[in-house]
Amino acid sequence: MVTADVQRNDRTIMVASCYVALAAALAAADAAVIRLLAGEVHPFVIGFFRSVFGLAVILPLIATRPHILKSGYRFQHVSRAALKLAALVCYFVAFAAAPLADAMAIMFMTPIFLMIGAWLWLGEAFTLTKLFAVVTGFLGALVIIQPGAAGAVAPALLFALGGSALQALVQLMLKRMSDKDNTETLVAWNLIVTVPLAAIPALFFWATPDLRQFLLLALQGVMGAINMTLMTKAFSMAEASHIAPMDFLRLPFVAVMAWVLFGEVAGFSTWIGAGVIFLSTLAVAGGGRLKRRAQAAAERDI
Repeated sequence: MVTADVQRNDRTIMVASCYVALAAALAAADAAVIRLLAGEVHPFVIGFFRSVFGLAVILPLIATRPHILKSGYRFQHVSRAALKLAALVCYFVAFAAAPLADAMAIMFMTPIFLMIGAWLWLGEAFTLTKLFAVVTGFLGALVIIQPGAAGAVAPALLFALGGSALQALVQLMLKRMSDKDNTETLVAWNLIVTVPLAAIPALFFWATPDLRQFLLLALQGVMGAINMTLMTKAFSMAEASHIAPMDFLRLPFVAVMAWVLFGEVAGFSTWIGAGVIFLSTLAVAGGGRLKRRAQAAAERDI
């Protein structure tokens, strides 16, 4: 029997995993919207409208609960928003130019980069299990990217890889910042700061969207705000390695949408590469749960 604390912790992880699963569905829909806008709206302009509509979603919350703007951080919000915007633009480029399933599968490298970042910046132990996960994760990415195969490596997939690394940095910052700021504060400040940051590059590529584009951008902004809230809440409730596996639901979700909307069928290498990355991070998550239960059992026997 495990202790009550461990059972409570497992329930918390389950709830956080549900948040991540819902966010995965929204992320797949987001990718489909980006593809629909591909070639019509520049990625920087998409990033600007995403932040504007996302901010519009939470403005009523800020108006009724202005105390959520009280934060224990200042400059960290700016750096986090800049990194998040850069990651989003990388993803937008990837979704517009590469097969959706391939780009989404490469994005699963975020937990791998997260392990490396936690070791470098947070001082977390880098075990043999994590080393195995990192090595196999990159092997999985190589299967998808296929360097040396006929034709050059698709630059869009490299953008997806870069976006994954940037997103890992954002999640590391979230883990630290959630110690002082709650979910609403983190989401509100991210959107408030991102709007002016995104406006600067968007001005250089500006083209006023038509009604269809405007509605798609609005939909994307709403989904993005909800997605950010869900993921921020999930990462404030549980360790990233424990909830990361649920994020892999994005691949079947986006594969179905790509097939229905665009006639894209995910290739064999996509599923194999994504499966390798998934198993590598799953091994770390499973090992963490076993270690936690073993520690609880040892404490009970003392």
